[in-house]
Amino acid sequence: MIKVTLTNDILKKITAIDENRFSLRTIEIPPITKNRLRKNSKKKSSYASNKIEGNPLTESQANEAMERDVHKHFLKPEQEVRNYFLALNLLEEKLKNKEPFSKELILEVQSMVEKGASKEKIGVRGAMPPGVLFAVYDSETGTPEYIPPEHTDIPALLDELVQYVNTTDDHPLIIAAVVHYQLVTIHPFEDGNGRTARLMSGYILDFYGYGFNGIGSLEEYFAYDPDEYYASLQMGLPALYYSGRENPPHPEIWINYFLRMMELYSKKVYELSVSSTTDELDSALSHLNTKEKDFLTFLLQKGIFQFTPMDISKQLNVTNKTVINRCAELTSVGFLIPNIVKERVRSYSLSEFAKTNSKIIISKINRNKL
Repeated sequence: MIKVTLTNDILKKITAIDENRFSLRTIEIPPITKNRLRKNSKKKSSYASNKIEGNPLTESQANEAMERDVHKHFLKPEQEVRNYFLALNLLEEKLKNKEPFSKELILEVQSMVEKGASKEKIGVRGAMPPGVLFAVYDSETGTPEYIPPEHTDIPALLDELVQYVNTTDDHPLIIAAVVHYQLVTIHPFEDGNGRTARLMSGYILDFYGYGFNGIGSLEEYFAYDPDEYYASLQMGLPALYYSGRENPPHPEIWINYFLRMMELYSKKVYELSVSSTTDELDSALSHLNTKEKDFLTFLLQKGIFQFTPMDISKQLNVTNKTVINRCAELTSVGFLIPNIVKERVRSYSLSEFAKTNSKIIISKINRNKL
């Protein structure tokens, strides 16, 4: 089992990631935009994670495969990216119920990753035929690059990992890195080990609030340089699991790499969120006329988070119908949310998007008046 000591470099990276995470809490993206970004991020992750494994599809071909009708026939590379996308959706549902990390969850995810494959590729691998060595072979030379543990050791190794995840007080980022390394290294399946490891590591990040609302793709950063990714996992150790990989002497090699990718990823998510919010604000405000903008400014400056049209009409000395019409426009662009009782709108509330970005909204409206 990999054992991690917190060095200064590791602590600095964790601090930087936590700072990006904190900054993201100050940004509110409209639900429609957030859902669009999430779906796009899942597509990018599905493409990138399979690219690491040598999937030959281009990103546009992968996207097309993920969008195609489920009843269509798929080639193996297409099925692989679709499976990963489906596995991300599965884990998204598991997260809603806060399902804990378990051996059963690992097996369910690997089964999804290998959907459509032969039966022997689904589930924990068994014994090899006499004289056949189970290993990861170099595709060019045919020599073993990695010889995983014996299949008889796998159940205990998975149990040890599950116990660690559910009892440790390590930082969530360390837990995610350990899960990633252990699943790749234990290599419990005939196929789908790397993809399952990345999915389960991502689930840990999501579980502890480091998934950044599903926006952005950590897998993209691993895929930028697969050689560096694999070298960091291997840590310069011999090919045989029992010759050091079960308890690597310098685990900081992998941990530093993982956290460096996480830092780049978290920074990119922050930049993407800021950019998306700015674009959405500009787009939303462009659909409002001057009086509707003045009405929005009035609500924000007065801190009126919930109201009835009748109350506001009295304050502004305008008709109830005028307020309702302005509310309808603000609702259509995401600044207001109607509160419906018995199929009728009884009141309105400022959306989180409007409240969180209130200062920016007021500033943009005032700037356009100059």
